[in-house]
Amino acid sequence: MRKNQSNLILPHGNINLPAFFPDGTRGVVRSVDLIDLENCGVQGIVMNAYHLMSNPGQSVVKSIGGLNKFINWNRPVLTDSGGFQVFSLIRENSKFGEIQDKQIVFKSEKSGEKIIFTPEKCIRAQFDYGSDIMMCLDYCTHPNDSDEINKKSVDITIKWAKRCKDEYNNKIAGQARNDGLAIPDSTRNRNDNKNRPLIFGIIQGGNDKILRKECADALISIGFDGFGFGGWPLDDKNNLTYDILEYTAGLMPDNLVKYAMGLGKPDEIVACYKMGYNLFDCVIPTREARHNRLYMFNEEYNSINDIDLSSQKFYGYYYITDDKHRRDSRPVSNICDCHCCKNYSRAYLRHLAIIGDSLANRLATVHNLRFYTKLMELLIT
Repeated sequence: MRKNQSNLILPHGNINLPAFFPDGTRGVVRSVDLIDLENCGVQGIVMNAYHLMSNPGQSVVKSIGGLNKFINWNRPVLTDSGGFQVFSLIRENSKFGEIQDKQIVFKSEKSGEKIIFTPEKCIRAQFDYGSDIMMCLDYCTHPNDSDEINKKSVDITIKWAKRCKDEYNNKIAGQARNDGLAIPDSTRNRNDNKNRPLIFGIIQGGNDKILRKECADALISIGFDGFGFGGWPLDDKNNLTYDILEYTAGLMPDNLVKYAMGLGKPDEIVACYKMGYNLFDCVIPTREARHNRLYMFNEEYNSINDIDLSSQKFYGYYYITDDKHRRDSRPVSNICDCHCCKNYSRAYLRHLAIIGDSLANRLATVHNLRFYTKLMELLIT
């Protein structure tokens, strides 16, 4: 593996890259508590700014002292803007609202209330949450969208990114004045001020390299601490779009974070790391744990040191509820050091799943998260 490792200094602690952040959309990584996350080696969590505005509410989180105090997590939090989720809802049914040039107009499915979502509101919410890494509001597209829509997406994404950065600078300047400090230059090296949250831009453009470059060049000119790959990274057959992912990674400055948003399967992460990406998030390890699917390194490996990530078969998975595990006294993996593998057998895990006990979800989630954090460690060895 290529050693594109670095250290990211954030208000709530340092991140060793590459890193995988599990999905904690609504302020919780489902089925596990924060001690589980720490024991698994999780360095940070991804949450969703829009969903948190809906429940428990932006003002509630702010009144408690931010997300870290609200959930009692002393490590970094990355907040996605929520633009993708709003976009998805609107795309499903136009009655939920529309994406305009200056804002997103969204109608709540439950209350029918009209919600105006702007770049400025997005950034203010993330400051109220006390986020360590903030994402700009962007216009996400679908792989099947037309050239016209992708062009519109890039134009709006650039305009919104500029507004997000302006609001971010205003908030940083205001905080500095309140603290009696010199106003920091937020476009300097990302490690210039450990008390400053970072802000990332998102590069859109679909599968069009010209649009991707146009978007990347504009965002780099505005100045961000890192960049995310925007849009679906999969084609209509659910295959990774290697060409456009690699091209877009090459457009991002090598000294800044390259964030492969929403990725993904273990082999996809390995492939994207080789391209230069060093920050990942995905629902796969937690969601699939709740569906009784566990990831594991190939059983032919006798130790962690034997694992060959260049092999197409470096990992596999199995289902907890399969009958063949009824009398299986082995752990999920002989080379895993997670709480589940060190203490419980496959037979017992199957029993818990069959009777529907919630402990099955917890242990499965712990194991899958440790698999992913161990994968991050292996990438740099």
